[in-house]
Amino acid sequence: MEPVTHGITLEGVARFVDIATDALSSAREEIDALNVYPVPDGDTGTNMFLTVSAARDGLRAARAGDPDLGLGEAMAVLARAALLGARGNSGVILSQMFRAYVHHLASAGMQDRPAQTIAAAMAEATDASYAAVGTPVEGTILTVSRAASDAAVAAAGRPGARTRDVFTAAAAAARAALAKTPEQLPVLAQAGVVDAGGRGLCVVLDAVETASTGRRPMPYTPPIGTHHIPVVTPATSPGEDLTEDGPSYEVMYLLDADDAAVDTLRHTLAGLGDSLVVVGGDGLWNVHVHVDDVGAAIEAGITAGRPHRIRVTHFAEQVAAARQRVSTRAGRKVVAVAAGQGLAELFESAGAVVVAGGPGQRPSTGQLLEAITACGAAEVVVLPNDGDTVRAAEIAARTAEAEHDVSVEVIPTHAQVQGLAAISVHEPGRTFDADVREMTATARHVRHGAVTIAARQAITMAGPCEAGDALGVIAGDFAVVGSDLEEVARDVLERLLAGGGELVTIVSGEDGVELADRVAAHVEERHPTVDVAVHEGGQPRYPLLVSVE
Repeated sequence: MEPVTHGITLEGVARFVDIATDALSSAREEIDALNVYPVPDGDTGTNMFLTVSAARDGLRAARAGDPDLGLGEAMAVLARAALLGARGNSGVILSQMFRAYVHHLASAGMQDRPAQTIAAAMAEATDASYAAVGTPVEGTILTVSRAASDAAVAAAGRPGARTRDVFTAAAAAARAALAKTPEQLPVLAQAGVVDAGGRGLCVVLDAVETASTGRRPMPYTPPIGTHHIPVVTPATSPGEDLTEDGPSYEVMYLLDADDAAVDTLRHTLAGLGDSLVVVGGDGLWNVHVHVDDVGAAIEAGITAGRPHRIRVTHFAEQVAAARQRVSTRAGRKVVAVAAGQGLAELFESAGAVVVAGGPGQRPSTGQLLEAITACGAAEVVVLPNDGDTVRAAEIAARTAEAEHDVSVEVIPTHAQVQGLAAISVHEPGRTFDADVREMTATARHVRHGAVTIAARQAITMAGPCEAGDALGVIAGDFAVVGSDLEEVARDVLERLLAGGGELVTIVSGEDGVELADRVAAHVEERHPTVDVAVHEGGQPRYPLLVSVE
């Protein structure tokens, strides 16, 4: 853990982004239902969730790739991932807040007043969010952010102020400001709701408070005189006429451009439409605008630099879909990638929907998305069971959530045996979050390995090998080179058991059944207090997969 003078640690940042993602996932539908401004398209909660989950995924990937990742690098990764994954008006604004906050902490240098440093970073985040919006409107996420940062600065000025006091004050002020948004924006008062983007920011600030204090704020209740608009509304919904005089399309794209070109871009886009937000810096920008002339908005980006990842949404279709959406999904399913027929049968017997995979036939994002959406469940847990499949699973999960009204969590299992361990503790009777936490914790505590045969001469982490040599794998890396598969398998298991264990699982591959039995007998003889389970997996290339729990 990297200590810093402003009181922020890498573990604390990771804890915050996990809590914020889970909280936005839980509040997503509620926030979507509040969404009447600037367009009643019912996606603000989803967009903010996708933005923060992109930041979480980027941070997780960076930490997995670099165990020595420093705090500064980690926060830069988080801010960039949020920028790249930002969706919708509120998501783009939120990504700019992250970026400005991180930038201030990085430039603050050595400080002996951590509370003041944090408060100043929050104030800079608010200023940046206002600057990013073409025409700032009060009664929105901007107002809630200003109230939070003002309270943070005030709290930091009190004698003996701590960073946790700053976060707590900011979260409380945000909730109070949210309750007043209908007084500032007539369309909110007409619909009887608070601002959706502001509510999403409150969820994020509540997550900050929880991460810093360990306390969870009181459950949110709408202010007196407001109500939640249901996702399915009559044709005369209070926000129905919002798109009649406004632009018809939402255009978003990432833009590679010099900073100097962005002022001209903002001016051009401001003349084409409204709800303009341009955020980013250092050559990479996220552009959001509502227009009638889609081509002109994209051409403005081409003039400024190189637009990519272009998304165009027709509001009339989106609003209609939001009003008519009736979810027929129910229950919870697990989607598991299986590398052999026997493994597929094991996962199916545990109730999973199986997607065929494994070395040489890894499933595509489209195949995973089809499995997620076709299973009919409202909640889906995905077990990729292969390191190279995790990213495809995460993309499929985000797409399913954004387009198919389903909650999806990917547990980043890197081995088939991790997936077997995770599904063994799957319990649909628990809440979704609790079930995912239990499955994730179980998978992470599994020490896993395998044995295979070298296909050619090579240099491995365990030394050189020749074609036909037996290779032992531990946690994805070659750790043993030998001439006999059984001896190598025993060596792998002894190394895995060196840290203790109560259960050994052995999964035999093609032509590996007898080998699995002999290795199981060895474990039972050498470790009589350890239980051994043997399964026929039928996977190619790996005669044995093994794990220790």
